[in-house]
Amino acid sequence: MKLLKDKVAVITGATRGIGKGIALKFASEGANVAFTYVSSPEKAKNVEEELAAFGIKAKGYQSNAGDFSAAQTLVDQILEDFEKIDVLINNAGITKDGLLMRMSEENWDDVMDINLKSVFNMTKATLRNFLKQKSGSIINMSSIVGVQGNAGQSNYSASKAGIIGFTKSTAQELGSRNIRCNAIAPGFIATEMTDALNKEVVDKWVENIPLKRAGSPDDVANSCLFLASDMSTYVTGQVISVCGGMLT
Repeated sequence: MKLLKDKVAVITGATRGIGKGIALKFASEGANVAFTYVSSPEKAKNVEEELAAFGIKAKGYQSNAGDFSAAQTLVDQILEDFEKIDVLINNAGITKDGLLMRMSEENWDDVMDINLKSVFNMTKATLRNFLKQKSGSIINMSSIVGVQGNAGQSNYSASKAGIIGFTKSTAQELGSRNIRCNAIAPGFIATEMTDALNKEVVDKWVENIPLKRAGSPDDVANSCLFLASDMSTYVTGQVISVCGGMLT
């Protein structure tokens, strides 16, 4: 039996990396998938086709989750197309790394808008749907640097730490309505972004991971699958680290 059969999942930022990995995993488990992208309609169309091959309904929406009104417009359109939302994955995120003394206000604001404000925007926009059906699973993508920090990433770390606080508060507010909210904190995950890194940098990261390997989008997707499915109906307000033991 497929764990997400007939559920509708909304995933922000799903044309590559972790987001695409989650979308593929969910589609393979029977979920209908609505996903967002910022640019490249052609790439989004390809993802639609990959997901639809599993025999489910899939549709990509060009939208900026960091914009409050755009998030509401997006959710309204998804509800019109899919009729309901069972799972929300707040995955959209960017990095604009740099030392604090050289960081511009623009780089700080951009990271906060896309990484943190988008979580508020999308959660707020889907809330009426969840409250009406008295169920829902919200999964927010944080990071291990949101737990332990990282030099040169004060903006990114702050945004991911903020997601953890938001997650715990939301879980407490909505638990009585059978709406769950959890966060996932990935460690070093091999994606298109990390493929551009120097091999020496990658080797140094891997050396500090107890499991001695980088994670994959599938590793993160499996944790999302657990939190989205009925296997986790008594799990809320938690932060699950998918990091190969980096935080141990």
